[in-house]
Formats: sequence, structure tokens, C-alpha cells
Amino acid sequence: MRQIILHGGVGSSNELSGLLNKYASYAINYQDPIDAVVAAVKYMEDDLNFNAGTGSVMRLDGSIQMDAAVMIDGNFGAVINIEFVKNPVQVAREVMEGSPHVILCADGATKFAREKGHPMYDPTTDKARKRLEEAKAEAKKDPRFLYKEAMSVDTVGAVANFNGKIAAALSTGGSSPMMRGRVGDTPIPGSGILVKNGFGIAATGIGEEIIRRQLSYDLYCNRDTLEKEWESIAGNSKYSLGAVGFYGEKSFVLANKSMAHGYARKDD
Repeated sequence: MRQIILHGGVGSSNELSGLLNKYASYAINYQDPIDAVVAAVKYMEDDLNFNAGTGSVMRLDGSIQMDAAVMIDGNFGAVINIEFVKNPVQVAREVMEGSPHVILCADGATKFAREKGHPMYDPTTDKARKRLEEAKAEAKKDPRFLYKEAMSVDTVGAVANFNGKIAAALSTGGSSPMMRGRVGDTPIPGSGILVKNGFGIAATGIGEEIIRRQLSYDLYCNRDTLEKEWESIAGNSKYSLGAVGFYGEKSFVLANKSMAHGYARKDD
């Protein structure tokens, strides 16, 4: 049995769930779960509805730096603050499968992408410019604005379980507002993403909060009482948090705000 579950970021409208069901129905046709999650995340990176790839938000200096990660049990790849590529999740996979490293960052990640054949691509959009101007306007009103909950945290993610083999992938344009060089939870295993011992998760929310909590690892450690643990975390959190994934054949969707998500299944 093949299953895949996607999320469009905590805070994303549930009206987008139909779109994510469609992307899941495409991705389920791959034969390997890593192919499926990377494909699913690429669909979302190419969709302006989501804060990843072409839909990424801008940093306060007007730049776009993106993070992405892929994981299977026993292996991991990520890019941090990569710029001028269309699909960071594909580069993260190439770091995992085609380099001696597990994480590349900034200009090193971008250079690696060029070596792998990824052309120059500027993800800047009018939507991103508008979000940046809104953030700057709020910052002028309140100098503490950076320390409040972000306006946008729409990380996208996917987890697939194909006959017991699990893979996960995440991609994000970050949170708005944010300083250049800021890193969230997406490329940090155990925080935004984890695949281990029949458990796979792709988290979303305020990256700083997820990192401090080691959210994915915490939920893995309490996987036998997952819903109870989530209730405790969500109930005590002042921030938006969410996650999708699998524990064995059972899928789960966890969120303390609206979160678009999609699912597909194919019986072999």
C-alpha cells in the first residue's frame, strides 16, 4: 500500500486542501517514496499559493533565501538560505544523494545547484514585494514587530509511506518578517522533519519555537501517545504549530490553526 500526505503550512486556508489532494494524487503514482515527496513539494514550490520556491516571502532587505530538506530513515539532505533556484527541495535531495555532505548553505548551496544543472531563477513576485512593504509598515509602527508572531509561516511538506518505506520533504521561503541569514526549523532534523523507525513527520509553524521544542523528535519519542502529547504541546504553545506524517500505516494531521492538507492512497 502506498500513501502520501501533504501540508500547505499552518495558517494556510483549508480551501486549498482540494488542490493538495490533487497534488497528492499525482505524487502517489511514483514507485519510491522519496520520488513522491520531492515531486509533491515541487508542485507546491511552483504554486504561488504557498510560501516556498516561487511563492517565497522576502527578507527585510528584499532578498529571498530559501530552506529545504529531505529525509529517509538513515539519510538526510538539506539546503539553507539558498538563492536563485526554482526548486530548493530538488537541490536538497541532490545534497543527500550526490554529495559527501548532508547540509549546504548560502552561496555554497547555490553554487552546488549550478553544478547540478539548476539554472538561474529569480523567485521574486509582486505578492512577495507587497508582503514586504506590509511588514516594513508594521515595523515602523512597532519596533518590537520582529519579535511578534510572523505574518507568514507557510512551510510546505510531504510524507509518504510506501509499503513501510517512509520519506519526508519540506521547503520554505521562511517567515515574514525576518532578517537576512535567518534559519528556521525546516533544514534541522528532529525539529521540522524526522524519519525514523517507521515514523515520519513534516512540521510547520514558527521555526524558532519548533527548534526550541525539537518538535519532531519530541513527537517521535511520544509516538505511542501522539495525540495526547500534541494536546499538551498545542495547549501550551503561544505560536502556530502543525504537522503531518505517519506512524506505521496510520496517518496523522495535527494543527492548532487552519492548515491545508491533502492525502492520497493506492493499494498495490
